[in-house]
Amino acid sequence: MSLPLKTTQPQGLYILFFAELWERFSFYGMRALLTLYMAKELLYADEKAYGVYGAYGALVYTTPVLGGLIADKILGRRKAITLGAVIMAMGHFTMALNTEFTFYIALSLLIIGNGFFKPNISSLLGKLYEEEDPRRDGGFTIFYMGINIGALLAPLGCGAIGELYGWHYGFGLAGIGMIAGLLVFRAGEKKFGQKGMPPNPEKLAKKIFAGTSLEQLIVAGSFLSAPLFALLVRQNQVMSYLLGVMGVVIFGSLFLTALRSERVEREKIFVILVLSFFSVLFWSFFEQAGSSITLFTDRNVDRNLFGLEIPASLFQGVNPAFIILLAMPFSNIWIFLSKAGREPSMPMKFAIGTMQLGLGFWIFVLGAWFAGGDGIVPMAFLLAGYFLQTTGELCLSPVGLSMVTKLAPGKIVGFVMGTWFLSTAFAHHIAGLIAKMTAPAGMNGETAMSAAGSLPNYARVFGGIGLVAAGAGLLLLLLVPLLRRWMHGVH
Repeated sequence: MSLPLKTTQPQGLYILFFAELWERFSFYGMRALLTLYMAKELLYADEKAYGVYGAYGALVYTTPVLGGLIADKILGRRKAITLGAVIMAMGHFTMALNTEFTFYIALSLLIIGNGFFKPNISSLLGKLYEEEDPRRDGGFTIFYMGINIGALLAPLGCGAIGELYGWHYGFGLAGIGMIAGLLVFRAGEKKFGQKGMPPNPEKLAKKIFAGTSLEQLIVAGSFLSAPLFALLVRQNQVMSYLLGVMGVVIFGSLFLTALRSERVEREKIFVILVLSFFSVLFWSFFEQAGSSITLFTDRNVDRNLFGLEIPASLFQGVNPAFIILLAMPFSNIWIFLSKAGREPSMPMKFAIGTMQLGLGFWIFVLGAWFAGGDGIVPMAFLLAGYFLQTTGELCLSPVGLSMVTKLAPGKIVGFVMGTWFLSTAFAHHIAGLIAKMTAPAGMNGETAMSAAGSLPNYARVFGGIGLVAAGAGLLLLLLVPLLRRWMHGVH
């Protein structure tokens, strides 16, 4: 007997799956090399490298707010995705030129391109389903797997090639991955019908200035903004002030909105604000993976396996590998507990995930105790720490966006969603500040660091992260009863 049509996923899903897979391959391929490249090729001191990494990460998660708005009002999802892919590919290939000047221009192009690509490919996927379509959750799960496959392949490809054969080859391969994603998307666009087209094509094509259309002005403006983003990344201390002001304005506005709302809406918004704080804390610690943990792996972890030394960048594939292995078991655990009436609430999952993250960092510290006089930590401790960080991520990450859509009042759900995404930008910036604490005082980029000399700093900071994460998890555990009441039956 044939299955009902509704059990078959729309063909457009698989186009977006492969386009996103290759885009994530390029993004995480560059990320796997970024901190190592700054430390080893540009000879940046740790503190400077971490500052650049934090500013880059913050801006990568800030521009999607603007890119999504431009697509909503003017450009349409499909044109925004194409523009973003082209700009990101240019960024990756510019990175391969291997000079300090082109390095900052490349980062700015990646920031701008991601702003157009990232929010709109997910939104276009949502447009493939009706509001109550039962295939929606399955489709997003398939899409999420594509993200993690790309994230897993990136360090194995770009990371290994970049470290073993030359940085420019690794960055160039990331660019090829982005071109592959663009070609897949363009070849399959007919599968989307009229979905994702500009809301007003005539307005977009109309000549409005010196014979230039609105679409051409958007493209030109995107490239002209590159020097500004390059400056913000280079002078990353400015980011601290900008993000601080943004945080006060945005979260302050949401708090005032809550105070002006009726009781049920007010308390639901309070839940979002409380969990946003713990989310920023979680991702500030988790994102050490691309900065301090990467240099810790390079300097202090025994990476020899069967007589071969594994490049440090490859270990950034450990987290997505664990996600691919554990995603379905975790999903089944929640389903089993739900049927038994014992599934943890969203705040409880946040608390469990945060405490597991803390345990992962304590595993790193435990590894430092087992290090010999040479300061080299057995690889097993690194893998075990990543495992606990991943289980923590699987408790917390999948419920975040779901929480916002369920708890936010309908009239401000877009604003609240933007606030949630911006909290990730704050987390990346804070992650850079935390990573700087691992940098030894007085060290510059040309000074060689011994493993024995670097290990105490890593152990001290990672131990502190573990302590704060555990304390935050316990605090959230105490708040769970109150937060569940404020959720008013939302699960």
